[in-house]
Amino acid sequence: MDTGDIAWVSCSAVLVMIMTPALGFFYGGLVRRKNLVSTLVQCIAIFALVSVIWALWGYSLAFGPSIGGIIGDFSHFGLSGVGIEPNIAYAATIPAILFFFFQLKFAAITPALIIGAFAERVRFKAILIFIILWVTLVYSPVAHWVWNPDGWLRKLGAIDFAGGTVVHIAAGVSALAAAIVIGKRRGPLSAAELKPNNIPYVILGASLLWFGWFGFNAGSALSASGLAAIALVVTNLAAASGALSWMVMDWIKKGKPSAVGIAIGAVCGLVAITPASGFVTPGAAIFIGLVAGVLSQWAMNWRATRTTLDDSLDVFACHGVSGIWGALATGIFATLSINPAGANGALYGNISQVFVQLLAVVVVSVFSFFVSYLILKTMGIFMNIRVSEENEEKGLDESEHGEQAYF
Repeated sequence: MDTGDIAWVSCSAVLVMIMTPALGFFYGGLVRRKNLVSTLVQCIAIFALVSVIWALWGYSLAFGPSIGGIIGDFSHFGLSGVGIEPNIAYAATIPAILFFFFQLKFAAITPALIIGAFAERVRFKAILIFIILWVTLVYSPVAHWVWNPDGWLRKLGAIDFAGGTVVHIAAGVSALAAAIVIGKRRGPLSAAELKPNNIPYVILGASLLWFGWFGFNAGSALSASGLAAIALVVTNLAAASGALSWMVMDWIKKGKPSAVGIAIGAVCGLVAITPASGFVTPGAAIFIGLVAGVLSQWAMNWRATRTTLDDSLDVFACHGVSGIWGALATGIFATLSINPAGANGALYGNISQVFVQLLAVVVVSVFSFFVSYLILKTMGIFMNIRVSEENEEKGLDESEHGEQAYF
């Protein structure tokens, strides 16, 4: 084992942990003031819940010995056999228990992303049940397919350095399914009524996400190495480029650069570079971030003006669209000169990598959408997922938690 690698991955895991409360502030600032507390606490509760799920069975399903490339077995149930010795299939220089700890942070933030799609209208109890089922039936299988050495998409050659497919596409498409099943918020809601309640919280959340994302991407090198350094640099460049492209588009369309838009654009750039962060050059990262800001803003505006879908915080537009773009861009810009363990993309003579990436995008999107849809539809047979009309009007802070953000 290597003490430098242990230190780096440990620090990276802590950086990724801060992203879940950061997401709470980011989402909490975007909702109406009567739902701020509930949004924050949902993120913290999800982190706590998934921590236990991941230790009991989630990690084993994702990273345990493969059953036909589809799912892991239960040999690591309750962290059985996961100790201080390395698991050389994943990381030969750090303890297996540290690899578990690092991957836990990914498993925790991914389902938290989904709650933005149905913010302000779902019961807290229903959210917790949905998270248990989603981590078990969607996240764990997808992580197994892509990241387990025996996963079927991994064996086909799909590459995803830090979770563009496993995290952002799976969550973004599941959010789309959730918004469809749960339906719109009640009442005629004007643009003025839906304005963010706390823009400083949005900026704080985005800034902390940017900060934590360095652990998300560079930590995925699983070593204190030159590859980690590359991932740090390209992560920052893509985030900056996404923020700038969104800012410029706002300036052109609205005559003023939006503070919220700059924050969202940075997150879109971060999402897009995630699958590519250990495979592409700094120049490619700038392009990936620029395009992510444009595509996600277009998707957000299209959803708002051309559909009746109420994806409250535009999770699909941000994480789904930018995640899809990032996965495909990886197939274009990846180069063995950055990571000899990766693959060359189309720009370097291997156009087939684009098609492999496209297959992974389609499979994960279809699977995540339909399983999430079925989970929520089945839950709806046995319980009320939404709060009552009266409680929705009152706000989830008061109706679900008996607390208020402001007095």
